[in-house]
Amino acid sequence: MVPAPREVLLFTLEGQRYGLPMEDVRELIRAVRLTPLPRAPDVVEGLLNLHGQLLPVLDLRRRFRHPARPLSALDHLIIAQAGPRQVALRVDRAEGLRVLAPGEWDETPRELPGVGYVAGAAKLEDGLVLVHDLRGFLSEAEALELDTALATSTERP
Repeated sequence: MVPAPREVLLFTLEGQRYGLPMEDVRELIRAVRLTPLPRAPDVVEGLLNLHGQLLPVLDLRRRFRHPARPLSALDHLIIAQAGPRQVALRVDRAEGLRVLAPGEWDETPRELPGVGYVAGAAKLEDGLVLVHDLRGFLSEAEALELDTALATSTERP
């Protein structure tokens, strides 16, 4: 039985390419001003109001140990599903969808220590791209801290 091809959204951050499984991606939009979220974990850059829904924007630069930089109008926001939670990810640029042939997919990286949110790697002709699994992106403590911050932000005095 031949495995079905995988679809991956490729994006860049600080000149490095990454990927997300397409089944986790909901929408792609241009960056807009974010609202600060007091008491949120450090990995949360702020809040985005998308069609009346408040979404936490995860700071990939912090998580991937890239230097911080201000939001740019050229940045993209990837709206994605991170387990039970919908989130936005600020990236430099979304490159587009790539359909991976079975020989272009390798699950080995997810078995290595310290890569808890890596689903696998796309072996492309111009290099290796780590494909991230957002279900484990937030630690349990970060998820709880985010839930508390979100609940506090929506309370009315």
